[in-house]
Parts: sequence; structure tokens; C-alpha cells
Amino acid sequence: MIIRPARSLRGKIRLPGDKSISHRAAMLAAAANSETRIENFGSSADCASTVSCLQALGVEINRSGSTLTVKGLGKTGFRKAAEPLDCGNSGTTMRLLSGFLAGQRFESVLTGDESLMKRPMRRIADPLEQMGCSVGLEDGHPPVMISGRNPLKAIHYRLPVASAQIKSCVLLAGLNADGTTSVIEPTPTRDHTERMLRWFGVEVKEENTDVGKRISVSGSSRLDARDLVVPSDISAAAFFLVAAACIPNSEIEIENVGLNPSRTAIIDVLRNLEAHIQVLDSIETSNEPVGTLRVRGGKGTRSNRNSNLISGATIANLIDEIPILAVFGTQVPGGLEIRDAAELRHKETDRIAAVAENLRRMGVSVEEFPDGLRIDESRLHGATIDSFGDHRIAMAFAVAGLLADGETEIVGAESAAVSFPEFFEVLAAAVSG
Repeated sequence: MIIRPARSLRGKIRLPGDKSISHRAAMLAAAANSETRIENFGSSADCASTVSCLQALGVEINRSGSTLTVKGLGKTGFRKAAEPLDCGNSGTTMRLLSGFLAGQRFESVLTGDESLMKRPMRRIADPLEQMGCSVGLEDGHPPVMISGRNPLKAIHYRLPVASAQIKSCVLLAGLNADGTTSVIEPTPTRDHTERMLRWFGVEVKEENTDVGKRISVSGSSRLDARDLVVPSDISAAAFFLVAAACIPNSEIEIENVGLNPSRTAIIDVLRNLEAHIQVLDSIETSNEPVGTLRVRGGKGTRSNRNSNLISGATIANLIDEIPILAVFGTQVPGGLEIRDAAELRHKETDRIAAVAENLRRMGVSVEEFPDGLRIDESRLHGATIDSFGDHRIAMAFAVAGLLADGETEIVGAESAAVSFPEFFEVLAAAVSG
């Protein structure tokens, strides 16, 4: 994919359904007691992996455009798959589905592509084994071999790292446990699972403790089918927010964006770094807040003079947006430093190393740390960029190409389809608009 400098971005944009919410909607609908209609279901390859895995477990799912109809089988109604469940590139599929499968009375094997097979899974195996499920791994990595048990043993589990996926895995397993299962998160993470569980009628208890928030579900819970609408993905919106904010004379509106407070740190950070972003028409849909984001090019007044450092608890709520934030950092007076983000080294690729290498190719001075980056304010120069097969790297550096002098070539641009198949089409329309 060849990217050329852009003069501006204009128009109204509508993005695919949120990937994180789509995964959870499909899984919970599959475990509900009757049929659920899901509108604006995510178009990504990752979401398709979740659907295909559920179908292999006996769930009838029909798709028409962006609408999914799921005929739920109940919490324990899944059937043993004839073959290993292929999660593709989706760590969310593998980790969350493992929670459900732990409470079934059969064996399952979850596998994936080359990238997913390198990602750590011991972090879900430990709590599931505490619940009485046998989990087999190869040196801590997939394939994940689960020997289900029902009922599981309820546990009280403190997260060793801030991870919504681990939290969700344990809570979903807890739906098939004998008693109440609790997860304590020392650092708040995205709460889509808790909101979606409540939408399907599950009581989710939350309380603050001295060591963090405790979230609890009962194994006696039942999921009642209920139609829902998935908001557009704020992680996908982030690329357009940065592009429009950095290019003078730009003005775009992104409609129906999910504004879950556990995901809007990207808006706060960009505003603190002088981006003009407004939130319009806020409402709530299917237990998730949504609204329209309007962003204009040019710089405003920085509200936080210390905002050149992004670290601490904020990182957990914008971990997926860090590659595009790093690109934005090249346009920030004084540059940008990102710390406490070691988790990025365990994504589809080592995103810290990938971002650093590609920024250097574009002429940026970058200091790399074990847990982050220091990026100097720089003029970007067109270069040949390696996506490393990572969707967020491909999209982040497509935006960098819009800001650079000369042409930028994205090698492996097709990886964007993992989360946002329409990305380059939508971007081209905004640039020409």
C-alpha cells in the first residue's frame, strides 16, 4: 500500500462495530437461553474467528451484512468440536472462549496463526486450573488444551497484571462454577464484559477494596437472550482522530463511537496534547455510552503541561492506541514518552520494537525502553514500513504516511483486516472528502 501526504481530512465517518464488544456479544449470546440479534457486529477477521469457533461448538449463527443472529444453547449447551478451534490472530477469542470451555464437560483444543501461537497463555491457565480445569500448554503458549469440568470451583482471584482478557476469562468461567467467583483488579481495565453480562441479565457485583476493585458473578446465573447494538470501535477511531488533529484544515465527525469510560483515555490524552476534539450527541446503547466525535486540525491550548509523559494506570486503558499515539508524539512539541507499557511486547508482534524501528525509518530519533519509548518531535519522511503482520502497526504508519514528506510504502498492509478490513477505503474517502 502506497500512502502519499494529505492536505486535509473532511467529512462524516462511520466505523465498524467495536471489536472487543463484538467478541463478548457473540459469546454471551451463544450461552443465552434463546435467540439474540446483534446489530453492527464487528467486520474484523478477529470477530470472524469468534463466530467460526462458536459455530464449531454447535451454535447456529446467521449473518446478514453487519447483523448477526445467534441461537443460544445455554451456559452448558456447547458441543465438542470435531477439530481444534482456530482462533486465527485473535487473543481475545482464545482467552475468553477458554473461560466458557473450562465449564463444559468435554475436551477442547484452541489454536491459531503463527503470531497467536507465540502469545502467553499461562496467565489464563493458572486461574482456570485453580477452578479445577486441566489446561495444557506448550511452554506457556498455544495450543491450549482444556479438559472441561462442571461445575468448576469458585475462586477469588487477584489479577497479576492489568488485563481485561484475563478478568473476563475468569468471570466467564465463574458462570459455571459452584458458588461466587470474584476477580480483584488492582488497576481498572475495560469493563465491556461486566456491562454485557448485565445486559444479558447476569447480576455482577462490584466493590472497592484496599487492594483494588472486586468483581463477582454467581455460578447460578442465567443468561437471557436480548437484542443489542454494538457501538463503533474507539480504537479504530483513534487513527482518524490523530490524522485529522495533525493535518491543518481538517474536520471530521465520527458517528456512533463507543465512549466507555474505560476506553476514552485516548481522547483525554489527545486533548492534553492540544488536539481539538469534541464529544456530541451522547446517549447509551445496550449498556454502553456512545456519541459523535468531532475533531479539527491545528493545535489548541494544552490543558496539562506535564502530558508529554504517558504512564501509570492510564496505559491499561489505551494499550491498543499506543502505536498511533507514538506517531502523534512526533508532532508534539517536546516529543512524547510512553512508559509502563511492557505488555506491548506480547501483542501480535513486539509493538515497542516495531514502532521504534518504523519511526527510525521515517527519520525520528527514538529511545527504546523495556516498557516503552521516548519519541522526539520530528519531521517525518516517507519510507518503506514493515507492518510485521500487525494490524495496528499497519494502520498507525498509514497515518504517519499522511503526515510525511514523500511516499510511504506499507509492507503487509493487508494485516489491517484483522481488526478493520475497510480501513484504507475509509481513510481514502476522508482524504478525498
